[in-house]
Amino acid sequence: MLVALTVAVSVTALLLAAWCGFAAYRDQPTKDWHFIGMAVVSALALAQLVVGIARVAGGARAADGSVIFFSYLVGALLAVPAAGFLSLSERTRWGSVTVSAGAVVLAVLEVRLHDIWGG
Repeated sequence: MLVALTVAVSVTALLLAAWCGFAAYRDQPTKDWHFIGMAVVSALALAQLVVGIARVAGGARAADGSVIFFSYLVGALLAVPAAGFLSLSERTRWGSVTVSAGAVVLAVLEVRLHDIWGG
């Protein structure tokens, strides 16, 4: 797995979490700019999924097994979009809190993905 991509996803997810956490602190719901940030983080997670599939197809193996590895990759891909979808139904500060929590979950999933790959 590409360590640089894992770090990039983790850092952007934590930046998104801080940004949405600050919006929640200021009593603001998620805005269009937050959704653009979520799209950037989701695009990086999608790139990570593609790289993961390519690496396994090329013969590399995850230390803890491919099924767990792909499960975490799909979970990482869906964490932020699911939080963004939930924030649309809660148009208060708690929508921003939801996105912030989803981004933190993504950062934790990235650490676990690194461990599963054998890092």
